[in-house]
Amino acid sequence: MNIPFSPPYIDKDIEDEVLDSLRSGWITTGPKVRDLELLCAKLTGAEKAVGVNSWTSGATLVMKWLGIGPGDEVIIPAYTYSATALVVLHTGAKPVMVDVLEDFTIDPAKVKEAITGKTKAVLAVDIAGWPCNYNAIRDIISSKEAISKFNPSNEIQKKFGRIALISDAAHSLGATYHGKPASMASDITIFSLHAVKNVTTAEGGIICLHLPAPFSNEEVYKWMKLNSLNGQTKDAFTKTQGGGWKYDIVSQGLKINLPDICAAIGLAQLKKYPGLLLPERERVFNHYATFFKDKEWAITPPSEDNERKSSFHLYPLRIKGITEEQRDEIIQKITATGVSVNVHFIPMPMLSLFKGLGYDIKDYPQTYQNYAHEISLPIYPQLTNEQCAYIEQQLEKAYNEVV
Repeated sequence: MNIPFSPPYIDKDIEDEVLDSLRSGWITTGPKVRDLELLCAKLTGAEKAVGVNSWTSGATLVMKWLGIGPGDEVIIPAYTYSATALVVLHTGAKPVMVDVLEDFTIDPAKVKEAITGKTKAVLAVDIAGWPCNYNAIRDIISSKEAISKFNPSNEIQKKFGRIALISDAAHSLGATYHGKPASMASDITIFSLHAVKNVTTAEGGIICLHLPAPFSNEEVYKWMKLNSLNGQTKDAFTKTQGGGWKYDIVSQGLKINLPDICAAIGLAQLKKYPGLLLPERERVFNHYATFFKDKEWAITPPSEDNERKSSFHLYPLRIKGITEEQRDEIIQKITATGVSVNVHFIPMPMLSLFKGLGYDIKDYPQTYQNYAHEISLPIYPQLTNEQCAYIEQQLEKAYNEVV
């Protein structure tokens, strides 16, 4: 049996939406991006949503808007994909890495310890679709102690009056927190629409704005749209709508707009997401959970508690008591049976770039322990129960052979 790790979900409705874009003669940023933004805002509870060409570019735009730069610090977890830190480095600021909890999310206690007078934002990461403890983080950054340390360097930061809370929600579209979309728990949430995500545009991202007063989410949306297209006052589609051809460049913007041809894929998927794609991911997750719950050697990932519900992006199974080398051997044996599995993620302090910047995995013991024991299993709507059973059997067989 050959089971890929994360193929995109493509059906006739998605093909038709893409063909509609092709046949319309409009394939760059236009009506499909607008419709995707509106639908995403509706599903996530955001006041406004901004389509961009990747999570990374979206996070870069957010950092630009916040005015984060050299001398500033942004607190991030050590256990995440490298883009979380790279967007901070691109600004000239310092990523301050802290350890995570056993559930993979950033440790609020470590966030509190890491706050200094240079801290401008916390970039929390929802790993595998499981939301962070946002209330605990918000309580910390809103405390008298944290506010007394806060040193704003521009008008936007002064408006906040505290450290900004940003969610790296690359994995968590559809997750909930206290019964509401998890994106409502932070000031700004950035989703990934990359090819392997729950909803994809092939490459892409969405910035969801849930900024508090005195901010106007509408005005910030306009700023982000402008600065996602070179600071140009009119995009190509607007110029065709009777507004004339003249434009101006009013800021040093970026070129990170999302094209309609890509947005068409995500728009068709998003229409099916609450009623089909998300429930099917939950079905696969629960199939694994039922099988592994009675295995004394398995640590199953969280899916739901009194506060949170996952988006079921990954199934990050951990194996008790094994070494990193044993984990790798188990993966080799599973892969040999035709099942593609993965590891999420290699902690950043173990990567050459970050080791060269002075980060040391020894400073993040829980991060390393989570990583060394973790194997991500395939999880997507097309996966049948028969395939799930085969994956479970091959993993248990590989474990027994290695351990």
